[in-house]
Amino acid sequence: MTELPDRLIQLGAQATSKDDAITQVAALLSGAGYTDPAYLQGMLTRETQANTYLGSGIAIPHGTPDTRHLIHRTGLAVLQLPQGVTWGEGGEQVRLVIGIAAASDEHLDILRRLTRVLSDDDLVERLSVTRDPAQLRAALTGQSAPAATATQPAVPAASVLPFSAQVTLPNPLGMHARPGTALASLVRRLGARVQLTHGDRSADALRLMELLSLGLTRGATFTVSADSEQALRAVTDAIRAGLGDDLSAPVAAPAARREPDWQPTQVGATIEGVPAADGLVIGETRQYAARQLTVTDTPGEPLAAATQLDQALTAAGRELDQTITATRERYGADKAAIFEAHRELLSDEGIVQDTVALILDGHGAAWAYQQVTQDRVSQLQRLDDPTLAARAVDLGDVQRRVLRRLLNLGEESAYEGGPAILLAPDLTPSDTARLGPDALLGFVTAQGGPTSHTAIIARGLGLPAVVAAGTGLLDVPDGTPAILDGSAGRLYLNPSDTDLQSARARQAALNAEREQARAARHQPGATRDGAPVEIAANINRAADAPAALDAGAQGVGLMRTEFLFLERDSVPTEDEQEREYRAMAQAMDGRPLIIRTLDIGGDKEVPYLGLEREDNSFLGLRGIRLCFERPDLFMPQLRAVARVAKDHPNVHVMFPMISTLEDFLRARALLDGVREELGVGRIPLGVMIEVPSAALLAPLLAAEVDFFSVGTNDLTQYTLAMDRLHPQLARQTDAMHPAVLQLIKLTVDAAEAHGRWVGVCGGAAGDEVGALILTGLGVRELSVSPPQIPAVKAALRQHDLPALRALAAQALAQPNAEAVRALVHAGTGKGRA
Repeated sequence: MTELPDRLIQLGAQATSKDDAITQVAALLSGAGYTDPAYLQGMLTRETQANTYLGSGIAIPHGTPDTRHLIHRTGLAVLQLPQGVTWGEGGEQVRLVIGIAAASDEHLDILRRLTRVLSDDDLVERLSVTRDPAQLRAALTGQSAPAATATQPAVPAASVLPFSAQVTLPNPLGMHARPGTALASLVRRLGARVQLTHGDRSADALRLMELLSLGLTRGATFTVSADSEQALRAVTDAIRAGLGDDLSAPVAAPAARREPDWQPTQVGATIEGVPAADGLVIGETRQYAARQLTVTDTPGEPLAAATQLDQALTAAGRELDQTITATRERYGADKAAIFEAHRELLSDEGIVQDTVALILDGHGAAWAYQQVTQDRVSQLQRLDDPTLAARAVDLGDVQRRVLRRLLNLGEESAYEGGPAILLAPDLTPSDTARLGPDALLGFVTAQGGPTSHTAIIARGLGLPAVVAAGTGLLDVPDGTPAILDGSAGRLYLNPSDTDLQSARARQAALNAEREQARAARHQPGATRDGAPVEIAANINRAADAPAALDAGAQGVGLMRTEFLFLERDSVPTEDEQEREYRAMAQAMDGRPLIIRTLDIGGDKEVPYLGLEREDNSFLGLRGIRLCFERPDLFMPQLRAVARVAKDHPNVHVMFPMISTLEDFLRARALLDGVREELGVGRIPLGVMIEVPSAALLAPLLAAEVDFFSVGTNDLTQYTLAMDRLHPQLARQTDAMHPAVLQLIKLTVDAAEAHGRWVGVCGGAAGDEVGALILTGLGVRELSVSPPQIPAVKAALRQHDLPALRALAAQALAQPNAEAVRALVHAGTGKGRA
């Protein structure tokens, strides 16, 4: 929120001329430390270029683009002139002079509010004569009290940041969008000001485009400057740690063309490119070129244009949030991170600021946004490093997303008709994710590279893809019969009937392994020598049950009840919860159903509950702790579950975040009270092993519970003291770390001593390496996301239990997670899943 303390509001003033009024309002800004005194000249110069009169007696003087460096922080000042002053050649009388120091996009909120003020003549009149500064503050900022930061010093300009250090970039692919996003997020959390300088160029760490334009490659040495020693240390440590990138990955090089495993013998033509995603498909070609967006400069009222830009950015942001969620659910967090980087590009302060500056100069919103973003795209395209230059496609993707809203165009679609082999100059990540396997057999692009985000998404979708095939590709007519071999980087046109038959045989061989796993998905989970391992599903709602059963689930190892709370804006009633749990129990048709009680907190926030924000929510009131504090949430849930369990003996209950024996005994007592009240018999009861103390207390807990379920995601982060959501540490929170495996082994040993069983419902259960090691440790149930079920079952069927036990014993003695995975790879041929 933009500040407007009393000292920046001058009531009942007088001005002899427009220049006098501007001089007075500029003095308010500089006197409060928001601008350098020299910013006045920029404001006066602006008036010679464009009239800043808005109408209804309001003017908004502001500086020229080349004086923005004189702004220390965003703010505004108000000069009230009840007698008015002549502003333009038309004799307009101005009674409210609002001076803007626009150092970021925060002043968009001011412009939106001014739009509402201008449309209310009575309000304008009141503000022009009021003696109460709070009325002006409320109208322009929404604040009802003076800002509390009146005594804060101005933030120093980046060029004079007092603390600095030199850093060498370790990232294999350089400072690309994802580590840049992680850096910006870190700086934003720190509330710091940070600048990177390489050669004669500098970049604000909060401006992703500036960071990318530095062209920092692996091994580049640059200077990091910050406004505090603490911020400098945190940022330099994060950069040296790789900002979330895997520093062990080899430096990407263009995939070498190799002799294909399969080749046709008689085709009309062969187009060669760079392999980007494996796979072999047969189909017809179809050309795709994104619709040209024609943007003309249509100058209008700056307020209307600024509001239009804000609405377009907001709408694009909402759509990106939906894309991030959908991509994470369908294809995983690594693919979703691509669109999280797009989100950062969308909110890049430099882009928004420069666009608003052009709007205030009198240009239309669409034209201004296109000019600013296209300039950034061109900067990226000129970079020598191909990986960094490829990020121009990401910004172009964001640009189109916003421009379509500014131009009032509908949803973009590639083509009509059935699935085809798409040929295009290039594809954006949004194109690829939106079309997906339902519309594409595969694609070939004239441009692009194997490390582009488009190629990464294609691999995640299982779509064969070839890039950098040259512009001759664009001359291929629609409907041309073709065979696309992504692994070889070749597109074969007009193949003979013999070649088509041969290609289909090759396809069949490639698909056989996948189909074999799917065909056997309904067989009980077991090792090759017949040791049973139940493979269950992690799901949220009864509506998810049919797909889980179709995938081969033997039950539900984790029903996450918090999603009943997360996906709505009010607390679900006891009856609503009962209906959902009953529908799930019925869908399972006697198969085990483990219902986990409410696990809110940590990374799962529910705004409407009004919970106090905690500095470290992962160590605060979450899971069972929150339930104890909020019986109004916990008791209705226990009653709803008990009602269902009365009719469905397959229902089990599991408590999350148990860290002491007392926690479990207290929770069990509450459930026992509910059971007695409702006349419900015994319900199988278990606890999540998510914190080290629970694993260490497993011998005591095992005497009281019916089963354990290990949440490896949380157990790993608490054991290694690494936030699994931290951008710099997330890659290191690997559940295959021997320290985590030792705690799981302690849990299994305690359970077996008391005749109990142990399941795992965390991410490690769906990792084929994890499934093998966990089974070797003695885990008897693995609960995974439904798409992972066939592959996990197939992996277990390839190994005997004694061999897996021996492998797990060796894993416990390894020094780190990488060594465990290398051990499994050597022993079974499995790598990182």
